[in-house]
Amino acid sequence: MSNKNDKAEQKAITKREDDYSEWYQDIVEQAELAEHSPVRGCMVIKPYGYAIWELMQKDLDKRFKAKEVQNAYFPLFIPQSFLTKEAQHVEGFAPELAVVTHAGGEKLDEPLVVRPTSETIIYATYSKWIQSYRDLPLLINQWANVVRWELRTRLFLRTTEFLWQEGHTVHATEDDAEDFTKQMLDVYKDFAEEIMALPVITGRKSDSEKFAGAVRTYCIEAMMQDGKALQSGTSHMLGQNFAKAFDVKFLDADGEEKYGWQTSWGVSTRLIGGLIMAHSDDKGLVLPPRLAPHQVVIVPISASEQEQEAVNGKALEIKDQLEEKGVRVKIDDRDMRPGPRFFEWEKKGVPVRIEIGPKDLAAGSVVAVRRDTADKATLTEEVLVDTVIDLLDQIQKDLFDKALNFRNENTVSATDYEEFKKVIEGHFVKTYWCGSADCEAEIKADTKATIRCIPFNQGEEMGKCVKCGKESDVQVIIAKAY
Repeated sequence: MSNKNDKAEQKAITKREDDYSEWYQDIVEQAELAEHSPVRGCMVIKPYGYAIWELMQKDLDKRFKAKEVQNAYFPLFIPQSFLTKEAQHVEGFAPELAVVTHAGGEKLDEPLVVRPTSETIIYATYSKWIQSYRDLPLLINQWANVVRWELRTRLFLRTTEFLWQEGHTVHATEDDAEDFTKQMLDVYKDFAEEIMALPVITGRKSDSEKFAGAVRTYCIEAMMQDGKALQSGTSHMLGQNFAKAFDVKFLDADGEEKYGWQTSWGVSTRLIGGLIMAHSDDKGLVLPPRLAPHQVVIVPISASEQEQEAVNGKALEIKDQLEEKGVRVKIDDRDMRPGPRFFEWEKKGVPVRIEIGPKDLAAGSVVAVRRDTADKATLTEEVLVDTVIDLLDQIQKDLFDKALNFRNENTVSATDYEEFKKVIEGHFVKTYWCGSADCEAEIKADTKATIRCIPFNQGEEMGKCVKCGKESDVQVIIAKAY
């Protein structure tokens, strides 16, 4: 076959050990996930990257709806006065705001903030929707874009504009709101572990790390391959702070007027960044099958037009058989040598590659190659479909186990500050903290590491604060983070 469409140059991906940041950027670029836009800090999510986000959306949306959450949409523009109604909230977001002062050639009477998050605009609306306890709970989610004027950006991980979902609920009692906050954290945990093959630690944020305006913030934290943490999802117990600021009230069964109890929770496209950094290797992207736009790529190989017709026909037959079982399949029959096609799909992280040529056709078999391990197997047509389905399940499990083992191997303990400073680089450090904001701030100033979470899974033993030495029964995870 002709080689006219072969790519003359196949750019190598930087090795992780040489430059982790460059390795990450290379994968985003060469797997065709995203690219920088003309607007500083913004990105273009390319079709392959967006297909991953769509798979995330589809699964999460199903989980939300199982909790009786409905989707809605609220405005991108928020009156600036709305943000000032909750003092902690405006203070937390003030440095990141993009503000519209002119429109239609005229100065606006009131500046409009481009949505950094939607608590204020949504709760102003909820105050009109809610009158009675019969209107509760109100469970709403929106899929949207938000803008936060970041100074240092990195594709997917931290961009000025990003895509996300944000859920906002109102409940009649504090207990109901607290319970729902934790339910949604469990949704995120299950999604991360079951779909992303990403083990996470669940816990509570310290007061200095919690969401601006929240009473408590719960989180899931994941370890990347450089030992840094990625906050992968948050669920906030807002208490009545926003309800009082925006007059979200209801009449209870006794006719008494009360403020609602509220929650908010969200994940964003930074999950794609986490997916890349948790599983990929020096050859390129590695995707867990449940988030792979193409779970299987079939590469037909032929030397003549006669062979091409027969091999392509068999490829289509296999594709149909796999798709009947719910497998997402791509046939790459481009007029190119096999090598460059293999290389491209390897970089894009397709979990299983099936190679079929004239000899395979004659033998009634194909060659199947795992992306994560590069293991090859010859499969007969009789067992092909069932074996590929089993293989996809095994890859999903193996990626989770590998990531969990890596986290366990790189989680260490420290009993004093000097030891802590020696081991913090490239590790999660599980240690004790006295609860002092001063100790927390000094740790951050000295090491650039932060308390990622106060894990729900606390031991019963007492220890000493890693910074000041005071006795404490509170264990924390400290790490550097994205």
